[in-house]
Amino acid sequence: MRMSKLFSRTLRETPAEAEITSHQLLLRAGFIRQLAAGIFSYLPLARRSLTKIENIIRQEMDAIGGQEVSMPVVHPAEIWQKTGRWYEIDAEMGRFQDRSGRDMVLAMTHEEVVADLVRGEVHSYRQLPLMIYHIQTKWRDDPRPRAGLIRVREFTMKDSYSLDADFDGLDVQYRAHYQAYFNIFHRCGLPVIAVKSDVGMMGGKLAHEFMYLAPVGEDTLMLCEGCGYSANRQVAVFRKPLLPHEEPLLVEKVSTPEMKTIADLAEFLNIPESKTAKAVFLIATIPEGEDTREQFVFAVLRGDMELNESKLVNAIKAQALRPAMEDEIIAVGAVPGYASPLGLENVLVVVDDIIPDSPNLVAGANQAGYHLRNVNYGRDYQADIVVDIAAAQDGDACPKCGAKMKAQRGIEVGNIFKLGTRYSEAMGAEFLDADGESKPVVMGSYGIGSGRTLACVAEEYNDENGLVLPVSVAPYQVHLVVLTGKGDEESSDVAERLYFDLQAAGVEVLFDDRQESPGVKFNDADLIGLPIRLTVSQRSLKAGGVELKRRDQADSRVILSDRIIPVVKDEIAALQKEIDQRVIAVDFRED
Repeated sequence: MRMSKLFSRTLRETPAEAEITSHQLLLRAGFIRQLAAGIFSYLPLARRSLTKIENIIRQEMDAIGGQEVSMPVVHPAEIWQKTGRWYEIDAEMGRFQDRSGRDMVLAMTHEEVVADLVRGEVHSYRQLPLMIYHIQTKWRDDPRPRAGLIRVREFTMKDSYSLDADFDGLDVQYRAHYQAYFNIFHRCGLPVIAVKSDVGMMGGKLAHEFMYLAPVGEDTLMLCEGCGYSANRQVAVFRKPLLPHEEPLLVEKVSTPEMKTIADLAEFLNIPESKTAKAVFLIATIPEGEDTREQFVFAVLRGDMELNESKLVNAIKAQALRPAMEDEIIAVGAVPGYASPLGLENVLVVVDDIIPDSPNLVAGANQAGYHLRNVNYGRDYQADIVVDIAAAQDGDACPKCGAKMKAQRGIEVGNIFKLGTRYSEAMGAEFLDADGESKPVVMGSYGIGSGRTLACVAEEYNDENGLVLPVSVAPYQVHLVVLTGKGDEESSDVAERLYFDLQAAGVEVLFDDRQESPGVKFNDADLIGLPIRLTVSQRSLKAGGVELKRRDQADSRVILSDRIIPVVKDEIAALQKEIDQRVIAVDFRED
């Protein structure tokens, strides 16, 4: 491709809306352009990189028995209603009506469609196991799109679906995807870890996320260097420190004027925060068939811990949570800043599982300016649900080995789910087993976002001058630059011949044939970040050939003209070998 004909241009200045490095560089290098919030056009350079990423995905999916299909991006609402997700998912789902007034859905994912296909195509255990996949546009109306391609509303995802006769078969395909995902990301040059995660709207028995560790990530991961335990904070558990045993004491009302926070209360009473009970008020949206209802939720934790909303959502099977307003708190008989679960009505009380083992806590008195000492769960109040709803924090004890865990930020680039029979049962996707008995197909679901993967590669591979892309995902392997002075036809002729010779040898070339200054050309080459730069100029020709410089190295060298093709191919092979050496077997970890 000649840069004089390339349908994009580089930008000298960083656009104001670009927040993080990958967003800035992909915009400036002419890879992407934004149409609306979370909606992007992928220009030719990005499209070539995405195609390479998607072909790596195809190769790894095919290697574990995948068959590529193509499924619709528009779905009838009925299939989502059958599985219940039409009612469970809020405004993130793109809903509309066709010209006949039928409710339709823009694809967020394709479990329902796959189950519908299976219902018609799979009838016998002899047809199983199977795995199908496609690479398709998805729509999720995220309320806070940000960070370029990291968090978007429209995106391209590879989603694959395993189909098995039993859960043992699901285990095999799940582990095959686990390794294949590491292969994919390592072949893209992207370092990732796998962490246990929340099943979320997908449902099922088990899920893992593949995380690229980066300070700009929105997910918090809890990692133990002692035993390797890793989990998204949404589901991470930890060893909660027990309080010393005490006999229950009589409840005592104490004056605590203006003590509305746990920190202020603990200091005023000269007690540790762990001796207090923290009240969190929320309004949950609970699905009930085709409708929803709002439920006031009173969550109780120990004062030294924070609420994990994901755990709470799962515990009460909520569609969404929001903070309760002051008038809503007062309406149930509680007093903001001095609230207690004692004596409340029409409230769903959810208590963290450490509370029953935490005696004689200080809790609100539901009276302004007063708290109660020696409140004990079971004697003084009961909960509707007792469950772990506490968020793991940096330094908390690992649940497996007790070592201190570290909190790190990460970007989710892939996920895998053991769905089980949730969708097949709802959709009637059944098969006859060896005994002639009808059973639901056991499913797994596995996703990778190609655009987010590209963004993370850009986040990982850059320097002060621009992108430094791995050869496996760079849009072209070689950036050919010609520098011509007045009357310098020789350099142009040599560059033209070299451009065609490289292509004939199977080398992917971006040829900067523009009438621009050397500074502009070199700056653009660094910004775009292709692995190898070749420069043809009067200076290089006088030295006997063409200047070669790897983008990841500072030095350049002149290669004799008759050696340039084999040397370039050797360099490409060496760069690819560096990537290939990253692809190793990875031990499967369930946690």
